[in-house]
Amino acid sequence: MNHMGRELTAEQRLQKAVVAITANKRYVALAGVLMIGERVVVEDYPTACTDGKNEWYGRAFVDSLSDAELRFLMLHESYHKMYRHLITWDHLFEIHAKIAGAACDYVINLQLVDDNASDPNFAKMPKMGLVDTKYRGWDAAKVFWEIYNNAEKKEGKPNYEGGGFDDHDWEGAKEMSAEDTKALAREVDRAIRQGALLAGKVGDGTDSLDLESLLAPQIDWREVLRDFVTTTCSGNDYSTWRRPNRRFISAGIYMPSGISEQVEELVLAIDTSGSIGQRDLTLFLSEVQAICDTVHPRLVRVLYWGCSVVGDEAYMLDELDSLTSSTKPIGGGGTMVECVPEYMQAKGINPQAVIVLTDGYLGGSWGSWNSPVLWCILDNARTTADNGTTVHINSGTM
Repeated sequence: MNHMGRELTAEQRLQKAVVAITANKRYVALAGVLMIGERVVVEDYPTACTDGKNEWYGRAFVDSLSDAELRFLMLHESYHKMYRHLITWDHLFEIHAKIAGAACDYVINLQLVDDNASDPNFAKMPKMGLVDTKYRGWDAAKVFWEIYNNAEKKEGKPNYEGGGFDDHDWEGAKEMSAEDTKALAREVDRAIRQGALLAGKVGDGTDSLDLESLLAPQIDWREVLRDFVTTTCSGNDYSTWRRPNRRFISAGIYMPSGISEQVEELVLAIDTSGSIGQRDLTLFLSEVQAICDTVHPRLVRVLYWGCSVVGDEAYMLDELDSLTSSTKPIGGGGTMVECVPEYMQAKGINPQAVIVLTDGYLGGSWGSWNSPVLWCILDNARTTADNGTTVHINSGTM
């Protein structure tokens, strides 16, 4: 660390790093993201930590870093927020917390190392950082399963100690209410768009970080879809919400418990209000059918809906091969997704998981669900559901 760094407190050095990052033409677009949440120096924390909104930095750790390393660290935490890692990949945390955190770190660190290859004196990765060039272009889910499947197993679970220079407060992220999570998503989205506008006004933009294009490849909706189905419906053999994990009930938290049985029922709730094209629907159902070949559900139920549920199709395990050719979508008028959980409750449908395909332009609420829900929102990146897990799909990538 340089002499000037020793004269400043940890708080002052963090503020100095913010100023330096936002003054750098490459990272000027990150200004809004850097302002999200609180940034606090903690006396006895060993490294740094984020819950996807707020950041904590150990005083001694900050003092141990050079200015370039501190800038790298702050960019790293901002990328966790920008990518909404602790919300998007919380289902991976449930499988293996350390591998989930490491996967997110590998994705971010390689991007930052590549971005600063021509000027490593601006942002330099601290020595304990996780980086591997084989993960270039991968998203966190792909990295996670690469590590998980190749790690040495101990009693059936990967024996992985992790590493890196920061921690990830997954539990803190999960404690946010649905409304807080939705508000954070809006805040991040607004910061990204404002940052893109700011970058366009400062300089010629030739070396500026294009946030929207940077975000676009980070989450492959197919990976999220596969992870959601296999992890929600697999557990030991699978996880079920109908038999809550007793360890969490006393805290008022209902988590799935793993039991060894055949997967019973998976619901696909498909918006047919007019915005979902036949090509989109066919490709989506083909992807789901391929996933079913892995988890082998006893029953897949396809619900078509608009203002009400207008179609209810059931496919047994031995009928799944004909799902895409047999299904008959029915138009449903408006877009009132709350009709789906209401219909399921009235009909006694209790699936292990629900996958909703919609454009997200709803006329009512997001509904109240009794099963884990994955929202696949088509061509509407600005909308995030206020419950369950949201993945955005660009029809051009289908």
